[in-house]
Amino acid sequence: MKIFNKVAIIGTGLIGGSIALAIKNRKLANEVIGVSRKKRNLLLARRRGAIDKGSQELGIIKEADLVILATPVNAILELAPKISKIVKKDCLITDVGSTKEKIVLNLEKIFPNFVGSHPLAGSEKRSIAYADPKILEKSICILTPTKNTNKKALNKVRLLWSKVGARTILLTPQAHDKILSFVSHLPHIAAFSLIGVVPGQYLKFASTGLKDTTRVAASDSELWAEIFLSNQKNILKAIELLENNLKRIKRAIRKNDKKRLSLILNEGKIKRETLL
Repeated sequence: MKIFNKVAIIGTGLIGGSIALAIKNRKLANEVIGVSRKKRNLLLARRRGAIDKGSQELGIIKEADLVILATPVNAILELAPKISKIVKKDCLITDVGSTKEKIVLNLEKIFPNFVGSHPLAGSEKRSIAYADPKILEKSICILTPTKNTNKKALNKVRLLWSKVGARTILLTPQAHDKILSFVSHLPHIAAFSLIGVVPGQYLKFASTGLKDTTRVAASDSELWAEIFLSNQKNILKAIELLENNLKRIKRAIRKNDKKRLSLILNEGKIKRETLL
């Protein structure tokens, strides 16, 4: 069932490409166009059938009735004013930014039909070469409407995500950023930190424990540095709590207190077992 005429996706990487493939596969739009800084990305997106046509110039989005911003947070903020001069007034705008407060605060002032989105899907990979519409199926997509959000726009964006297989949850931008600082951002910080202290000459002895625990440390470092800085207040609080828990473990080990150490470890075990 087609719900859009022309969809424009700015940023044809892993997430943008996966969304494009899902829209194409489910025939949700008459045409999907892509915008990327790199011509190679556009050629690969065309070859994979993710887009019908693409360009390195924003002008191609002029007639779109939906624009999805699938770039890093800072790029979204930089591109928004330029996009507003190109798209139709009634064009629906959404994004897939990993933090929401700054994006929503800025973009809802620029676009009357803006709805903040964050699909909790993806991997440590980044390229269109790894795009897969299946990563959106049975995923969660958080929408971050405010009192200024157009209700019709919200319903249309919600419909889009449900059609590509995601379950939508509504949160305020502030609640989104606080929650994601713990369930997404902090795990990346922990993984980067953990692999960072392992001596290089020991890595040849690493088995599944280290590999599983640090998988996300293979993510794009520049992208994640930007995410951390865009959610600074919440990230610093999450890091502080992690440091406090490490101190508890360190103290119990130093005191040779097996009972206390087991209790702390069991707290983590019980929480981990609640994850689906």
